[in-house]
Amino acid sequence: MTRLTDSILFDDHEVQERFVRATGPGGRNPDKEATAVELRVDLRTSSLPPDLKTRLIALAGRNVTDEGVLVVVSRAHRSQAKNRDAARARLLALMTRAAHPAEVRVSTIPPSTAREERLRAKHRTAAVKRSRSEQDAESR
Repeated sequence: MTRLTDSILFDDHEVQERFVRATGPGGRNPDKEATAVELRVDLRTSSLPPDLKTRLIALAGRNVTDEGVLVVVSRAHRSQAKNRDAARARLLALMTRAAHPAEVRVSTIPPSTAREERLRAKHRTAAVKRSRSEQDAESR
């Protein structure tokens, strides 16, 4: 069991681990050895809370299949063990990030004095630019 928050636990048995052949450089190692790791979590049958599943799908984006399976792949290292650790760390980071809901942003209205000051600054900048263009026209 992995603890995501104080109240949310994730059962490690829900993760299916598969080793596949990696692509890219590395001599003959990628051609012979299955060093890349693919972790799959079926979110439909997972014991995670529904709101966490929704945030996880939104955060993972295209790493969630149409069937609702979250797929995390690691092929950065030449070693199977390092790829397994990297994939598990990425999965844990993604789940931890999804476990904490984003703070609701409260839209505010800037005070009228701030709006007026911004407009005055824009007018000053425009006047400076206008005076430069008038000087350029006179010097030609």
